[in-house]
Amino acid sequence: MPRLKVTQVRSGIGGKRNQRETLRTLGLKRLHDVVVKEDRPEIRGMVNTVSHLVTVEEVD
Repeated sequence: MPRLKVTQVRSGIGGKRNQRETLRTLGLKRLHDVVVKEDRPEIRGMVNTVSHLVTVEEVD
């Protein structure tokens, strides 16, 4: 199953509460943090919520 490499590139400060909580749920705590997650619909939805704060790459 493909995996997604999610990198936080912008701060959640000043954003909506659900966006800050989504970053925390993904495991992103500070700028340039990187997490690798399974490519599942739930993860895609979370990434879509904070798409302006993160970059996403597919990793095998």
